[in-house]
Amino acid sequence: MRAYLYDNLDTDCREPHELSPSVPVSVEELEASGVLYWRLKDENFAEQVDKICVERNYNNRDQITVSKEGLGAAFEDKIKTFFAEHLHEDEEIRAILDGTGYFDIRDKQDRWVRIKVEAGDLIVLPAGIYHRFTLDTNNYLKAMRLFKEDPVWTPLNRPVDENPFRQAYLKTISAK
Repeated sequence: MRAYLYDNLDTDCREPHELSPSVPVSVEELEASGVLYWRLKDENFAEQVDKICVERNYNNRDQITVSKEGLGAAFEDKIKTFFAEHLHEDEEIRAILDGTGYFDIRDKQDRWVRIKVEAGDLIVLPAGIYHRFTLDTNNYLKAMRLFKEDPVWTPLNRPVDENPFRQAYLKTISAK
């Protein structure tokens, strides 16, 4: 996992969009925004995921393949939907099984931080954080999605600042 400030240029969202010079963002800075990260080892990946599920009360899981082949004719529309700035009223938890992509989050200063993920990464975005997702130029990512309850993926596009989950998120990160 690599994280850095996003350059905000209006070009293909699948490009790296790294400032020059780069402004890295540490795991500690991500944690200050409520983002959690684990690097899982290949030899016991499933056991590590199961342990995190027990510790964090994730009771359901499924898999998604984000690719032209996996999504068919809906591919370009899905990429646009994933890349629209939004939040969820639940955590967004992804264990990356194969491929690469980007999660962009808004940090405490409302700047875009780009997080590059690859196979072996597990990332948790807290409920209420503004974020978005895109593939990189490889156009392929396979992920395990983890859920506390039944699998639900309901994006609430910005602005939804009065949403109670957004308000709770802001309160939590202001205390950090």
